[in-house]
Amino acid sequence: MAVQLDAQTLRLVFQSRPDILAGIEQAADTPARTTLFNDIASFVYERLGSADTQDGPASKRRRIDIAQLPTHTQPNGHAQGKVPPGGSQTAALSADAAVADPVLLEIKDISVTAPQRKKYDLCFTKNFLYARASGTLVPVQGIVYPWRDIEYAFYLPVPDKSQAQYNYVLLPCDSYLPTAKQGSTNAGDRQQPLEPLVFTVPATAPKPGSVAGPSATSAEAVSDTYSSLFHWALTTSMRSAGNHSCQLVASDPKLFHSVARQPHRPNEKAVHVKAFRGSKDGFLFFLPTGILWGFKKPLLFLPLDRIVAVSYTNVLRTTFNIVVELDTDVSGDANTVIEKEIEFGMLDQEDYREIDETYVRRHGLADRSMAEQRKAKRELAENNKKPAAGDEPAPEEGDADGLTELERAQREAEQQLQDEEDEDEEDYDPGSEGESEGEGGSSEDDEDDDDEDDDDEAQGNDDEDEEDDAEGLED
Repeated sequence: MAVQLDAQTLRLVFQSRPDILAGIEQAADTPARTTLFNDIASFVYERLGSADTQDGPASKRRRIDIAQLPTHTQPNGHAQGKVPPGGSQTAALSADAAVADPVLLEIKDISVTAPQRKKYDLCFTKNFLYARASGTLVPVQGIVYPWRDIEYAFYLPVPDKSQAQYNYVLLPCDSYLPTAKQGSTNAGDRQQPLEPLVFTVPATAPKPGSVAGPSATSAEAVSDTYSSLFHWALTTSMRSAGNHSCQLVASDPKLFHSVARQPHRPNEKAVHVKAFRGSKDGFLFFLPTGILWGFKKPLLFLPLDRIVAVSYTNVLRTTFNIVVELDTDVSGDANTVIEKEIEFGMLDQEDYREIDETYVRRHGLADRSMAEQRKAKRELAENNKKPAAGDEPAPEEGDADGLTELERAQREAEQQLQDEEDEDEEDYDPGSEGESEGEGGSSEDDEDDDDEDDDDEAQGNDDEDEEDDAEGLED
């Protein structure tokens, strides 16, 4: 059988150089040359856009820098010599590859909230999910996601909405952990990971005519709601592309829910708690695979397998903070460092027990609230060491009856305040206060009273002696 040129791979690699494509087609006049050109195209494509299997998993991809590539004009509209958003040629290659991949399913007018806030049409291909503006055929730069790169996917209700709405959250590799940039390396000289994709759908069915593409007939059977449609489309697309590790995870009030009632939907249990990260307000979702904070940028996800411990700090009467300690031993980009501790503030005290018992303890996460390094931050009188004999009173009954660290710390803080009040009461001397106001008798008066008592006693003795003498005379 005659050897054929791999036209698709050649177009992906040399789409911006039609002269090279024409030269290859003319020169491929023998099976040996055709095979050689195919091998070269395959190698270049893998070198530019695929994972280096010798260096590790998909999350550690080795990519070719834009500075090492030709600076001619790109077919997606980038000017000559300019670096496309994302800091590497990989973003442009992904867009080119996505355009070359036939659209299997298109869902129109979807509200995307991250990485950009706008309505787009979402296109599903064999290898990609991307957004494009209505009436265009070009993917939006920065919103092109290879199915194999998606590591986590979530389906969550949108908080504080009177009408039920749901967010789909897709997290590509290296896009969800809190990071701090290091070094002075130019941002354009290194690969930037894709940002998380977040889009919102209502609880209703898709509008007529909003679903198109060759797979629209199959999608019609699962289009009772937007949620059922996207559940099917996302799951089948990832599986078809070979991504079997990513599971679409939904929040479940049976696994975790807030004690506080939602004012907008009071009959529905809230699966989130309000929290702050720095000055930004947001929501914490305690999910089966980790803790998600959203939906403001930068969105964070802390996988359970990366959480070392949690701690409760800044405990007040109505609020407290939670600090999540992460495992940072997993190396990543040399210019990026994962933050070791992430603090979320102003959580409602009513939600503490649910968080601690239902989530932290259930998943076996260590509670380091009473660790030495947290004493100053907590500002609570807590001693981790056992007290010496006689230094402190014996603990009351119930101290070891399963109280949590936070409850024990609160009780000891209250006990400290009570002890201080007791000391103030012991120092108070009402007698001394009376003397200062002229009340009460003086020491001289006390001595005079004592003398009078002695005189009275002596007089009583003389009377008794006289009575005895009188009785003797009568006898």
